[in-house]
Amino acid sequence: MKKVAIYGYYRPEKSFTYLLLLLDILLKHKVEILFQKDFYEKLLQHRNLSKVDTGYLLKSYPSFRTFSNCEDLPSDTNVFFTYGGDGTILRALTYIRDKNIPVFGINAGRLGFLATVQKEQLEKAVELYFKGQYTISERNLVAIETSPEHPGIKKMNFALNELVVNRKNTTAMINVDTFIDDEHLATYWADGLIIATPTGSTAYSLSCGGPIVAPESMNLIINPIAPHNLTVRPLVVSNDHIIKLKVASREPEFLISLDSRVYSLPVDTEINVYTAPFTVKLIQFSENSFIKTLQKKLLWAQDGRN
Repeated sequence: MKKVAIYGYYRPEKSFTYLLLLLDILLKHKVEILFQKDFYEKLLQHRNLSKVDTGYLLKSYPSFRTFSNCEDLPSDTNVFFTYGGDGTILRALTYIRDKNIPVFGINAGRLGFLATVQKEQLEKAVELYFKGQYTISERNLVAIETSPEHPGIKKMNFALNELVVNRKNTTAMINVDTFIDDEHLATYWADGLIIATPTGSTAYSLSCGGPIVAPESMNLIINPIAPHNLTVRPLVVSNDHIIKLKVASREPEFLISLDSRVYSLPVDTEINVYTAPFTVKLIQFSENSFIKTLQKKLLWAQDGRN
């Protein structure tokens, strides 16, 4: 029997119709279903003010097992369904970590670069999954170690999109001394510095003028945020390098983020950045390939002359 996990972003006015459809399809295929605990409890408590009481409808199903952390999520889970947007997938990875569970992202948000299955395509896509008509897109992650150690970062030291070093409590620039394998690269005078994966090349790094990189490319992008230097440009390096960062600022602390998780660190902290020893596996269908997503989401190379 297949075992599937479900996690979503709680938006009651938009969640239920397609979630109930997903449950119907999964139960038809006789799979074991696990819900992320907080998400499941919010769904059960929901009371729709329209004619249909969706909270009641959900309670009409058999009760489902739940998980609340990485340790609770069984390693033999076959697929992890996310319902929301790209941010939902990033949060889901805090449960999956290095368990190699493929992610099936259903987009109920806006852009959907990672969650490429639109909710209106849900029934067709799930059936294709059970027929095995899909591919796995394997994505590398960025990871860090800090000296001195930060307990929160040590516990969860990876990101799928990017690591960002940023200023805190000041409008002044920070200096980020950057080394590649102990060779000095540059001292960036900037608002901050992004180190992005190929997956993150279409996220924050793109907004800061970084290149778009194909997701199967195993590399890292070093991209300063608003650098005060005309000769500074984003740099792509292979993923077998270690990047060392040292921050100087007028303030005693600076911010560092790993995807959506933000930490405050003292300026004497040294950061070593490298490629994580595990990957994330995203389920992908032919009509939602990376190139098709570029064309649909970023209007890639659309020209009125064509």
